[in-house]
Amino acid sequence: MQFKGKVAIITGGSLGIGLAMSKAFAAEGANLVVVSNDKTQFENVKEITGVRIETFQADVSKPEEVDNMVKFTLEKFGTVDILVNCAGIYGPIGLMTDNDVRHWLATININLCGTFLCMRAVLPVMMKKNRGKIVNMSGGGGASPLPRFSAYGTSKAGVIRLTETIANEVKDYKIDINAIAPGPVNTRLLDEALTAGDAVGADFKAKILKQKEEGGVPPENVAELAVYLASSEADGLSGKLVSLLWDNWRDSKKHLEDIKKSDVYTMRRIIPKDRGFKW
Repeated sequence: MQFKGKVAIITGGSLGIGLAMSKAFAAEGANLVVVSNDKTQFENVKEITGVRIETFQADVSKPEEVDNMVKFTLEKFGTVDILVNCAGIYGPIGLMTDNDVRHWLATININLCGTFLCMRAVLPVMMKKNRGKIVNMSGGGGASPLPRFSAYGTSKAGVIRLTETIANEVKDYKIDINAIAPGPVNTRLLDEALTAGDAVGADFKAKILKQKEEGGVPPENVAELAVYLASSEADGLSGKLVSLLWDNWRDSKKHLEDIKKSDVYTMRRIIPKDRGFKW
C-alpha cells in the first residue's frame, strides 16, 4: 500500500474516471477528499472502505469554492500529498459558429481554469513540505485537433501546457506534475456525444458508436497510470503528457532516467527540418 497515510484530493472523484481514481488510490491506502459539484453522486463512494473518506461539494471553476476545498482538507487531515484533477465537461458540441458562447466559456472555466485553481490552491502546502504529486487529465483534442469539440479540445490543450509550465516552476520543490491522455473511455461524456447525434460529425459519430459497442478503455486502466505517476516509483518524472494507449508506459519505467532528461511526452512545434525540408 504505497499511499498509506497520505492524503489525496480527487476532483470529479465520484463518477466515471474520477470514481475509478478514488477506488484505486484508496486501494493503495490513501485517505481521500472526493470532490464533486453534485452531492448526490457521493453515494457512489460509499462502497469504498479501508481508508478515511471525506466528501466536499465544489465547483472547481470558482476560486472561493476551491480555496474552501483545500481549507476543508487541511482541517480534516492536516495536509495534502496528492491532487488528481478529474473534474471536466465536454461543453458544446457542433460547429463553433453554432455553439452557445456561455457554454463554450464555461467549458474553459471548468476544464482549464478549474485545473489551474486546484493546482494553485494545493501548491503552497506542497511547496512548504518540499514534496507533492499532481495528476491532470488531458483528453481528445489536447494534442491534435478535435473538430466540433472546440471548447473541450482547447481546454485540454491548455491543460497540457499548464502542466508543463507549472512543473518547471516548482521543480526545485520536488513536486511532480503530469497529465494523462486516457484514450476512449466509456463515460457520461461519451453518452453526451452520442446524444448530440449528427452535431459531432459523421466520422466521429461512427467512431464513438464503435467505441460504445466494443466497450472502450476501462477507467481502471487510467487510474492505474495515475497511481504510478503519483507514486515514488515515478519520482522526478514531471511536466509530461503520458498516453495510456500509445506510450507503453509500463515498459517505459525501464527508461525513466532517459525520459526525464528528454523532451519526449511533451508538446512541441514541428519545424521544417523535422520533416526534411531544407529551408
